[in-house]
Amino acid sequence: MTGNTAPRSGHPPLQTVSTGIVVAIVGFFSSFPILLQGVAAMGATPDQAASALMTAAVAMGVTGAGLSLWKRQPISVAWSTPGSALLAVNAMPQGGFAEAVGAFLVAGLLVAVAGFWRPLGRLTAMIPGPIAQSMLAGVLLSLCIKPFQALAISPAHALPVIAAWFLVGRVNRLFAVPAAVLAATAVTIWAAGFQIPAPPSVLTAPVWVSPQFSIPATLSIALPLFIVTMATQNIPGIAVMRSYGYQPDSRPLFTTVGAASMASAPFGAPATCLAAITAAMCANPDCHPDPKQRYWSAVVCGLFYTLFGLFAGIITSFAGLAPTGLLGTLAGVALLGVFAGSAHAALEDPEYREAAAITFAVTASGVTILGLSGAVWGLIAGAIVVIAKRR
Repeated sequence: MTGNTAPRSGHPPLQTVSTGIVVAIVGFFSSFPILLQGVAAMGATPDQAASALMTAAVAMGVTGAGLSLWKRQPISVAWSTPGSALLAVNAMPQGGFAEAVGAFLVAGLLVAVAGFWRPLGRLTAMIPGPIAQSMLAGVLLSLCIKPFQALAISPAHALPVIAAWFLVGRVNRLFAVPAAVLAATAVTIWAAGFQIPAPPSVLTAPVWVSPQFSIPATLSIALPLFIVTMATQNIPGIAVMRSYGYQPDSRPLFTTVGAASMASAPFGAPATCLAAITAAMCANPDCHPDPKQRYWSAVVCGLFYTLFGLFAGIITSFAGLAPTGLLGTLAGVALLGVFAGSAHAALEDPEYREAAAITFAVTASGVTILGLSGAVWGLIAGAIVVIAKRR
């Protein structure tokens, strides 16, 4: 067992430094288009979107490095990619981005409370995994079909991105989406006639958004964001670490990432959470033979996340030049793997298959009734089926 008693080391081993850099590149460039799509759907302006990307990267970088140094374990932290996907298909709240920010704060508070108040943590764990996964799959469906819709409308823009993702993915799945990002970059430069204006500023300035709170936004944005983040990021992140022999105490970790979410929300960032995929990259033996040295990879990864975040304004300015549908294509191919995993997890267990299918169908329909989004109604419908079958 690997606890948090690793001896202090004066400097990180070179192997963990290289791993940390690779993890940061994969983690950031594989998912930033999804975050931008999510906050844009919530009504963020370009400056607010740049602030959201910057603050989200800094929040997960500082939190991941800090937790890893504190616990001497490879605690990888991320922004909630499934949560951002949820935002991308949700209706913009009546109060605009300020109301969405209020919902981000509430979701962060719920995660923090789940860390130190056991009843809420247990209540979250009571949601059947297949139901939560089917809700996520329903959310992702409309995003995952966008690359192929774009292929029919603008093949010259969509085809290079899809081809780069597919071909590189045959060699190394981890670099498939970064390769698609490079292809999208080339397409954007070509579409702009090789005339790329310089950004107004190299470093990104944070933009404060005074939060507004409403019951509809809490129910349609905050609650699903909390459930998706806990079910698909925080809880699996703990499970991944335990699978490699570490025994983290989940309570302070949940409380810390929840607090980080609350601190970054007024600057537009949706949710900070524990990572699952990148956690495996930092915690596995390929990172370093000595389990007590692997935490350095998460520290280095956190430092590079923070560095990338400082230049988020350049990324969002460039993204604004992208042809129509290109970011949607990029986000779609980035989420195809997540969609496949969530759909498999949703339908794998025969006991929950019917409820999961109904949850998926209702969520994917995008229906909005009484101000509540399809994700909420999907959860409700799935819960009703599960309860009815048990009686």
